[in-house]
Amino acid sequence: MAFKLENVVPWGRDLDEYRQMFLLSDRDMEQKIAGFGDGPACFNCKATKAGADVTSFDPIYGCSAEELKGRIEEVRQTVVAQMTENAGNYVWDRIKSVRELEEIRMSTMRAFLDDYEQGKREGRYICHELPNMIPAEDGEFGIGLSSHFLLMYTSLGYQFHIAAISEMLRACREVRIFPLCDLDGRKSELTERVIGHFKERFVAEILKTDYHFQRGASEMLRIRHT
Repeated sequence: MAFKLENVVPWGRDLDEYRQMFLLSDRDMEQKIAGFGDGPACFNCKATKAGADVTSFDPIYGCSAEELKGRIEEVRQTVVAQMTENAGNYVWDRIKSVRELEEIRMSTMRAFLDDYEQGKREGRYICHELPNMIPAEDGEFGIGLSSHFLLMYTSLGYQFHIAAISEMLRACREVRIFPLCDLDGRKSELTERVIGHFKERFVAEILKTDYHFQRGASEMLRIRHT
């Protein structure tokens, strides 16, 4: 299916959230990291400023900063309204309210937009859509990350997820996927099937993370080469 910006709901997360979601230690941050489906997160921007080597892959990076800014503004009120309506599905301890969440997300996405054009010139933001072949050598990245995409969008089907994760494992020595629930917060039906597929050739394990905002979303899947 052809990529269309009007189908995208951009909603970016911060460096600290990435580190909590994926249990990224200081040693992990010294590796070459690939983020898949990063969207307008400022993980790349802030990690790069801290000296990390991060490359983000997403089909939205084929768009201009102005196009992305416009789309963010288009969906902002809709997302906030949905979050307000479904507030009971979230844990409001670290973030206290929908209004605070909106401020955090908009600040995050502004940081991304400020870095975006320079990051594209530097090859840090690459237009790419899984499960297509990643423009990288085998094992080029130490860690590959998937935030709020793989295993969450169950409608894409089992074979899509197998193909996407297989390609990530070609380019990355280790893959981490968060969260392990679907869009409604239920445990993803795909998780055990995916583990079963990869466990014979890789080490696959579910780990409890330091991040818990959406109810039911507090675990990640780590798959690594033996």
